[in-house]
Amino acid sequence: MTAGIVYALVGAVLFGLGLYALIVRPHLLRKIIALNVMGSGTFLMLVGTGRSGVGLPPDAVPQAMVITGIVVAVSATALALTLMLRLADETGRAELPGD
Repeated sequence: MTAGIVYALVGAVLFGLGLYALIVRPHLLRKIIALNVMGSGTFLMLVGTGRSGVGLPPDAVPQAMVITGIVVAVSATALALTLMLRLADETGRAELPGD
């Protein structure tokens, strides 16, 4: 089993765990963390696809996409945390209202 396949499998497991937590957990902070775990799984899968065969240089496009994705993920996390704090100030709870 090559390192690229291991990265892809671990990335898929992380994505699945994040998706499960996103669906099951009602607290917004846990949902934000679940989205970050899903993003990390996606980045690992991209790194796994970017690895070439033995002795070949790795592909630079997936690596550039991962770096760009990390910057976007940090920005989206900051926005989500700000919105969560605003909701908690307004309602006194960090959960979405259930209908």
